[in-house]
Amino acid sequence: MEQGQVAAEAEPGGVPAALRGFATDWSADQETFRHVHWGKAMIWIFLLSDTFIFSSFLVSYMTMRASVTQPWPNPSEVFALSFGGQPIPLILIAIMTFVLISSSGTMAMAVNFGYRRNRKVTAGLMLATALLGATFVGMQAFEWSKLIHEGVRPWGNPWGAAQFGACFFMITGFHGLHVSGGVIILLVVALKVWRGHYERSGDYSAVEIAGLYWHFVDLVWVFIFAFFYLW
Repeated sequence: MEQGQVAAEAEPGGVPAALRGFATDWSADQETFRHVHWGKAMIWIFLLSDTFIFSSFLVSYMTMRASVTQPWPNPSEVFALSFGGQPIPLILIAIMTFVLISSSGTMAMAVNFGYRRNRKVTAGLMLATALLGATFVGMQAFEWSKLIHEGVRPWGNPWGAAQFGACFFMITGFHGLHVSGGVIILLVVALKVWRGHYERSGDYSAVEIAGLYWHFVDLVWVFIFAFFYLW
């Protein structure tokens, strides 16, 4: 009796009914987890995996810095800019941090207005967030060009431990790629919002998903700022 029941459940094609149901839900891009949006679940899984990567980079950096025998370059001197002949420590990094943290505020407001179905304000706030992100990337490019001009390379630098350049370019470069990708995502979603794509579908979750990614990028920068520039 049980064998007959299993056989019946396996029809058609000999595929178990439970597996057929799972495949149907997956292919239909429906909400697999109860009360959890499919896109939100996937972005959280992606952010968790990205957290492991950034954590590995920062732990490796701290281990390397604690084990080197040569003096580690002083970030306050390396990342100083001169105004009126007086060097100001970390001034560019402070501005970059302010810009990126401010972009989290505009992104949070964009999500809020998105769920209020305010299409124009949502698109405008997302464009403002993308502009702040692009400004951050531009300042980071200036920082890179300045240090390269001063002789910083992945294999050495004029101020001390040779590993400084490799850590700097790897950590800030990987984060910069995330910010650049986020700017592109924000522009694409903002364009869809402006054209009323989500208004017609009645689902503004894409705005929140983009916001989750952007807040993650901002949070990672806080740790990079603390461990790399302030230590």
